[in-house]
Amino acid sequence: MAEPIAWSRLLRLGIRGLGLRPDEFWALTPAEFLLLAGLDGGGGPGAMTRARLAELEARLNVRGRGQGDEDERI
Repeated sequence: MAEPIAWSRLLRLGIRGLGLRPDEFWALTPAEFLLLAGLDGGGGPGAMTRARLAELEARLNVRGRGQGDEDERI
């Protein structure tokens, strides 16, 4: 079974980190969002890993106080 998508973390990254409005976030395709967020997994040093996501969240100050975020997975 696939891991659940961490929607609250992705939405927080889009709105707080990238400055998107909610309608802009929801209008993006997953590929567009990943590209904007620098998570396109190009395989290079910026490829998305759990550590890279945490680094990006810290840099963009999008860590929230939501319940259960620590257990959500991308």
